Amino acid sequence: MATKTQTTQTANSPNTTNNSHETTDLTKANTTATARQIAFFRTIPWCAALLSNHSLVIDQAVSRYLTHTPRDVLISRTLNRPDAIPAYITFYSRNVSSPHSAHPAPSSTPPPANPAEEPPLIKEIYALLALGPALNGWEGLCHGGIVTTLLDEVMGQVFSVNRNEGRLPADGPPALTGYLNTRFVKPVRTGTALQGDFWREGGEAAEGVGEDKAGAAGEEKGPAVVLITGRLVKREGRKYWLEAVLEKEGGVVLAKAEAMFVVLREKL
Repeated sequence: MATKTQTTQTANSPNTTNNSHETTDLTKANTTATARQIAFFRTIPWCAALLSNHSLVIDQAVSRYLTHTPRDVLISRTLNRPDAIPAYITFYSRNVSSPHSAHPAPSSTPPPANPAEEPPLIKEIYALLALGPALNGWEGLCHGGIVTTLLDEVMGQVFSVNRNEGRLPADGPPALTGYLNTRFVKPVRTGTALQGDFWREGGEAAEGVGEDKAGAAGEEKGPAVVLITGRLVKREGRKYWLEAVLEKEGGVVLAKAEAMFVVLREKL
């Protein structure tokens, strides 16, 4: 296995200064992007209702964060466009209650009785995604391969969330998809590209964005918005079985998936 070579530099060297500036710029960009995406979904009534529970942890999806590494490029860069997936956040509760519950349990999770025991995993996460026309297969319809990708992506976020919460080893080997079965229930519609001043400082989403309304050309006004639920069903050793459901406003199910992920024995 190749060994990464490190170059020793002084704190005042140009390379160290540049790296520090780049890291600061990325942090600011990610912080701003996270706030704007959450704000975008809060302008949509049915999404705002889902996000209203104060015990929720709401964030930009882990795979959406811009980094200096060549990982998660598909989600963080390729599809991170006003006409593709301009907004994508995840939310979950640290307790056993569903975030949809009107009376959630306290947000803190009690520690395991035995410190040597693994903390219980967060088994269910939710994701809101805005879908634009760059995802089209047929006109106005999301490509089936993209639908499968998004279901796989959100199930994968179950691992990311648990690593961030310290419930799985943060530096452990990755979990890769062993198999994935998708059932397409109804067409997944896309909308139009996100326009206007939303991405500028203080911008707001246009009225009607994300709602299930057809425009003059048969497209929705602004990107279409969907909810994906990813759920851990069973775990045996390094194997994890998960399921996911993609639905639109009103709980109308559009697609389902079941998958088995395998944690590698060692890092890639």
